[in-house]
Amino acid sequence: MTQKGTTFHALPMSEEHAAEICTWQYEPPYNIYGWLPWEQMKALEIEFGDPELRATQYLSIVNDAGELYGFAQLFPLTGVTRLGLGMRPDLCGQGMGTSFVNSIVQEAAVRNPQNDIDLEVLTWNKRAIRTYEKAGFAIHDTYERLTPEGPKLFFCMVFEGAKLK
Repeated sequence: MTQKGTTFHALPMSEEHAAEICTWQYEPPYNIYGWLPWEQMKALEIEFGDPELRATQYLSIVNDAGELYGFAQLFPLTGVTRLGLGMRPDLCGQGMGTSFVNSIVQEAAVRNPQNDIDLEVLTWNKRAIRTYEKAGFAIHDTYERLTPEGPKLFFCMVFEGAKLK
């Protein structure tokens, strides 16, 4: 049973968690966030299928019992840590998003306290945008980026919440 008061922890992403994440199936229109099958990710060495990239940028987000709730990527840019993140599909919309995002922001702040923290989100993803705003992010820019489905509009949201310690 999941509940709003879940405490999240960031761990280095294991190969087992990476393989599990590749099985997640999101309902449309969120299915754009799905991954290739794990064996393909490993063979192509893309994203967390690349062992070095998985070790340096990817985290598993788990609860106190070690149950996988989602993942995060802490992508390093000059002076900025850009977040990529995803929650297990069956847990989306259950009111845990803000604490989930806050746990990732806190980990990013601990790892690179001098960096700003931002993320990109498709402009149509109102559910995620509301969650990010509740977690202390604000829209700073809008631009078009190429996706597997062609060019799409994105917001860049910057963390402006209270400085984390």
